Amino acid sequence: MNFQQLRIIRETVRHRFNLTEAANVLLTSQSGLSKHIRDLEAELGVEIFVRHGKRLLGLTEPGKEVAKIVERMLVDAENLSRVVADFSSGNEGLLKVATTHTQARYTLPPVIAEFKKAFPQVRLQMQQASPKDLPAILLAGYADIAIATDTLDGHPGILAFPYQTWDHAVVVPHGHPLTTEQPLMLPAIAEWPIITYDEGLTGRQRIDHAFELAGLNPDISITALDADVIKAYAELGLGVGIIASVAYDPDQDRKLVRLDARDLFQPSTSSIAICRGRLLRRYAYRFVEHCNPKITESVIRAADRDRNID
Repeated sequence: MNFQQLRIIRETVRHRFNLTEAANVLLTSQSGLSKHIRDLEAELGVEIFVRHGKRLLGLTEPGKEVAKIVERMLVDAENLSRVVADFSSGNEGLLKVATTHTQARYTLPPVIAEFKKAFPQVRLQMQQASPKDLPAILLAGYADIAIATDTLDGHPGILAFPYQTWDHAVVVPHGHPLTTEQPLMLPAIAEWPIITYDEGLTGRQRIDHAFELAGLNPDISITALDADVIKAYAELGLGVGIIASVAYDPDQDRKLVRLDARDLFQPSTSSIAICRGRLLRRYAYRFVEHCNPKITESVIRAADRDRNID
């Protein structure tokens, strides 16, 4: 048994048993990958994968247990590398943060500016993705830290902590009739086409829930992944934009008026998350503290003390 065989098992599972994709990630041939799998199965005395001819269809019952152990072994090996790196490289290295467009564009810049002052030799790699994709990115090890709303909580392999609570805002062009509504109410908003986030993203469920509770069926005419797109179409007068309030910039969004909607929609809380059992470099813990000073390294370690990757 060797680490290459363990990596092959992990990547094969991650790529849904597609040997071609797994081989591409591992920079090897499909035939070589198959041989490594067969060798490991022979050594262990069990078949790890269910097969149909040369195709892999899934994990056998013993294979499911093998895959869990393989993941733990590789995570521990990565943890060992991080511990050594902390002592040998100090505050030099790479920090990979996966997040949404709204977080990367509007909430994280001041955090990152302060972090870079404290750790100028740490390279920061920002990965922007849809909130629904972030758990898989984090669990696969492609990011050290993930930040999003709604999608990072409740995963057994993820430790998520509250990061920031925010409200929604309505944005319309200057002179729009809604600017004279005092107070602004949901029935008035529902009279117009609405431009907002895709379903399942960035507090969208709270927007839908508010209209549902009010007995309204609004015309959601345009949806998008990020606030900048929503604002662009709202500027054109194609509908009323509903965005995260932090995504309104009065200096750059001069063609739009922000209308306070904090009493119309429930507030949302973004989470900052790491993988259970996966140690971070010391500067990564400091990054989390820059985001929320209450989430210290000791708090994270305490939450992960009784880890169970299963």
